[in-house]
Amino acid sequence: MIKEIIVYVLIGLGLLFALFGVLGLFRFKVFYMRILVSSNIDTVGMLLMLSGAMVGSPNIGVALKILLIIILSMITTPLSSHATVRSAYASGYRIS
Repeated sequence: MIKEIIVYVLIGLGLLFALFGVLGLFRFKVFYMRILVSSNIDTVGMLLMLSGAMVGSPNIGVALKILLIIILSMITTPLSSHATVRSAYASGYRIS
């Protein structure tokens, strides 16, 4: 019972964070702000949703696989956002 409530709360918070992030994507007009918001959506929203899936997983093997996905996501998402912004800056894209 408590486990299910924790799962629903974590997944719900992840979805809520993703929803607010998508609204932020429409709100911001500058490319750099949009990259910041999309990186936060991807990192924190997916972290919360996968944490909920990990808590609700049927056995430890599935939970460890989800934990590996979380760790890899926490490493690769900021790196890919940084590479995108750095290439835009290096190509001469500036805030006007």
